[in-house]
Amino acid sequence: QVQLAESGGGLVQAGGSLRLSCAASGSIFRLAVMGWYRQAPGQERELAASITNGGRTTYADSVKGRFTISRDNAKNTLYLEMNSLKPEDTAVYYCNLRYDAGRTSFNSWGQGTQVTVSS
Repeated sequence: QVQLAESGGGLVQAGGSLRLSCAASGSIFRLAVMGWYRQAPGQERELAASITNGGRTTYADSVKGRFTISRDNAKNTLYLEMNSLKPEDTAVYYCNLRYDAGRTSFNSWGQGTQVTVSS
């Protein structure tokens, strides 16, 4: 069982910055693919950024050049640095952990943290 806890959300003006954190329990974190998803009101949940256990990153086109995903395996923590924020970034941001070794698999979600960007 894996537990994820997001923090760092809040209210920020357009053009500002926030850093989100996701603390994971257990020992599987260092082996897992981690991601930040977001869901705006009335919209589907979408993947904003992901990072593999080896540190390879991917980004949605809408956040490329503005967001940076990173991980600290020693602290079991995932980060999302968000810069040049836009009102369109307003959403609940969710931390996700995925691990699949056939007989052992995890797909875990945090409860989310609200990010609101004012114009």
